[in-house]
Order: sequence, then structure tokens, then C-alpha cells
Amino acid sequence: MVNPMENYLMETPSIDYKNSGIQKKVQELRDESENQLDYIKQCFIFVKDEIPHSWDIETNIVSRTASDVLKNKTGICWTKSCLLAALLRADGIPSGISYQLLTRADDASEGYIIHALNTVYIKDLDKWIRLDARGNKENVNAQFSLDEECLAYSIRSELGEIDYHDNHSDLDERLINILNESECILEISTDFEF
Repeated sequence: MVNPMENYLMETPSIDYKNSGIQKKVQELRDESENQLDYIKQCFIFVKDEIPHSWDIETNIVSRTASDVLKNKTGICWTKSCLLAALLRADGIPSGISYQLLTRADDASEGYIIHALNTVYIKDLDKWIRLDARGNKENVNAQFSLDEECLAYSIRSELGEIDYHDNHSDLDERLINILNESECILEISTDFEF
């Protein structure tokens, strides 16, 4: 029988942490870190601050996997969460993906989009936390926190937004299919809830 925690350490096509580029980045981040908790924080900061969100820089590049995000130096939240999970899993730290349903605009007039963020198991505290490495911008200020979540978006339930508080071991297959079928990341859309 497989230990469920092992699911959050697996390599998958989306979370391809055995890729040589990711392995090199893992070693760099390990060398800069004082301990495992600091490594988690350094990985989060790297993905959040050094890998711009594709929509923020208005690029049409489609990064489909963790290694694509690292190579292309850009990705949307779905694949940025894959990169953070890959960096953590490569160091034996369980990590997953959680989702939110958000409006595309300041109201529901333009529909909704699925937002992805990470779950991380902190062994020393024996608990899961959520981190959002989407990348900060005006009105978005996600931070590393062990106690209180400091995510990119606050849910506005009055607009139909949903925080699923879920924990998946891989990127949702529907999102993988959207990425695989997309030629321009700025044109993707989701029309389903989780």
C-alpha cells in the first residue's frame, strides 16, 4: 500500500523535478539555505519574485511543465505552482496544489478563472501550509508565512469566488489539457469549477 504522503513527493509530467535544469536550481537554492525551512522559503521567494507571471509581462509563451517555467523564465500560476512543488519535492519536501475560483475582473462580468497555489508539509511543525508564488503586483502581496496565510487573493464570496482549501498531488488534468492545447497563454480560459 502506498503512503498517501508519498503522492506529494512523486515526479509527474507536470512536476518534472528530475529535469537537469531543476536539479541545478535545487542545488543552488540548497547552497543558499541555512536549513530545510529556509530552503522552503528560498524556493518560494525564487518562484514568486524571479519568475514573472506570464499575464503580468504580457507574453504569449506557454510554459506547460515545471521545467518549462524555469527554462522560459515565465509561467502562469498553474505551472509556477508546479515549479515550486518540483523544487520542494526534489529535496524530499511534500508539496501539492490547491485551487481558488476567481473572477477575471473586479466583478463577475468577464467570468472566472482557476487560480493555483501550493500546499507544503512542514515536518518540524507537523502541518500543511499554503503558499502562493503567483508573483506580486499592485493589489497582490503574497508572503511566506507559517502561521497565517498571506495569499495573493482574498476570496470575495459575494462575487461567487471560491477557495477550495484542497490539496492535490498533481496539476488537474483539465488544466494540463488546456495548457497542451494552447498556443498563446494570454488566450486561455476555464469554464468549470472544481
